[in-house]
Amino acid sequence: MTHRTFGITGWKNSGKTTLTVKLVGELTSRGWKVSTVKHAHHHFDIDKEGTDSFRHRKAGAGEVAIVSDRRWALMHELADEAEPPLADIISRFAPCDLVLVEGYKREGHKKIETRRKEGRSTERLAAGDPLIVAVASDYPVQDETVPVYDLDDVAALADLIERETGLLARRGAK
Repeated sequence: MTHRTFGITGWKNSGKTTLTVKLVGELTSRGWKVSTVKHAHHHFDIDKEGTDSFRHRKAGAGEVAIVSDRRWALMHELADEAEPPLADIISRFAPCDLVLVEGYKREGHKKIETRRKEGRSTERLAAGDPLIVAVASDYPVQDETVPVYDLDDVAALADLIERETGLLARRGAK
């Protein structure tokens, strides 16, 4: 199954996570089933030292699943493997209406670029990426080649995502 994918990208501290969270809330309130992928550029661990699953991984298990009556998670240790391509991760997802991808600046899906005054860089990503279809900023942006939205205008940004991914056409067919 192919998943509709749309990205939220930008430099560190540009508002990507905040916008992604708000968009998930907005789009799910509109009735869409949304999944997300968050790219991390640093070492991270979702497991805590001392838990049984942590001990399983440290003992050498390549994959550890944690399952309860409320959720399940699968952790895969990469060891000497390369980071998997985004498409491989998304292909493991259950069916959904939309996958929002946070980060992954150079992947081949449409994206919104986030910008904040306090962001790490003011370098424009949209200028060099034809897949960036809009900019969401907390300050006035001049001379941009794509539409510019206020970073807090979540409803308008969700409308844009619905249009760009074909979700609006799908709603009309329901």
